[in-house]
Amino acid sequence: MKTTPNQKNSLKHVLFGSLIGTTIEFFDFYIFANAAVLVFPQLFFPGSDPTVATLESLATFSVAFLARPLGSAFFGHYGDKIGRKFTLVAALLTMGISTVTIGFLPSYASIGVAAPLLLMLCRFGQGVGLGGEWGGAVLLAIENAPPHKRAWYGMFPQLGAPIGLLLSGGTFLLLTDSMSNEDFMDYGWRIPFIASALLVIVGFYIRTKITETPSFENAKKHEEEVKVPFLTLVKLYRNQLIFGTFAAITTFLVFYLMTVFTLSWATSDLGIVKRDGLLIQLFSVLFFAIFIPISAVVADKIGRRKMLIAATAGIAVFGFFFSYFLSVGNITLVTIFACIGMTLMGFTYGPLGTFLSELFPTNVRYSGSSLTFNMAGILGAAFAPMIAIWLAKNYDVSYVGFYLVAAACISLISFLVISKDEHKF
Repeated sequence: MKTTPNQKNSLKHVLFGSLIGTTIEFFDFYIFANAAVLVFPQLFFPGSDPTVATLESLATFSVAFLARPLGSAFFGHYGDKIGRKFTLVAALLTMGISTVTIGFLPSYASIGVAAPLLLMLCRFGQGVGLGGEWGGAVLLAIENAPPHKRAWYGMFPQLGAPIGLLLSGGTFLLLTDSMSNEDFMDYGWRIPFIASALLVIVGFYIRTKITETPSFENAKKHEEEVKVPFLTLVKLYRNQLIFGTFAAITTFLVFYLMTVFTLSWATSDLGIVKRDGLLIQLFSVLFFAIFIPISAVVADKIGRRKMLIAATAGIAVFGFFFSYFLSVGNITLVTIFACIGMTLMGFTYGPLGTFLSELFPTNVRYSGSSLTFNMAGILGAAFAPMIAIWLAKNYDVSYVGFYLVAAACISLISFLVISKDEHKF
């Protein structure tokens, strides 16, 4: 379908274009998360105590979260200045090239300390790419949405997270089931990283078919462009930046506790085999995917803020039950735990993109929504798996739950004090 700059994007292109990009980006992001637990400690950090090796591997995992705000600032600047379309394509390519490169990296046994350093560099590239991708994908959806369906449109890019996780976890499960552990550790783990190139090509093709959003074109027409979006944000929208960031930290924390921490704890300390750990994770992600659209429907009826406050309060209560579910290696209890956590994750994640985007006007929306989201990633997720493992090892798994409760309280306060102004689209 050929379009011109003045044509309105079709519903099919808008929703599929926003969904396919985030699916690819999160697939790339999560195959690293799985490998950081199952593969990288042995191949890139050998010779250490197993717990130390896992923590070192998770440190490379954290690098992407530190890079994401840089990607937000860079891609957000150009997304607000020259348009959403070009920026979305560039972010996708940045992420894709970084991911494919990981699939070709030699191990520590081949090149020594250069191996983990190169791994960190590629992970940095993944973070920069995702930092620019998320905000643009959400804006592509909601800036084409009718006002009464903004949360519904905005949940489509959010669906990329569970779909990407299902694809990544399913790929690792298929590989571990179809080859020996020796073959998997030798070359099998590389396959999903290299194969992601095919998904990037598909995403690139879809993105080139999309025109600019009506909101951006209207702002450009009325000469509402600002010279440096970041400086405008700091000067005029500090309240939204600060409290929007704190409001979103619980979303990140609950997700990475349900995925990276739970998979690591279940397979290393509760005696659950890796295959069962992956199956539990994949099953729980279905609840994540199901409750994203449900939360969007509710958010369009009662408001994004009320939906997010209710979900965050539920997460705070959930945090008090960690010790009950994760103190023994009972597969049924661990599965129920993961499903409850992922249900709550769906409720908080579905409306979040729309809520953050509505905090900012069109001329700084890409930068503002991306920065709040990805700064929350640093505070809520960058070191969350390491902190959680340290708390569980040195104190008790219940303290991991208290960690989540504390974050939820911070988010609840932020939702209550953040600016309630909703900017036009």
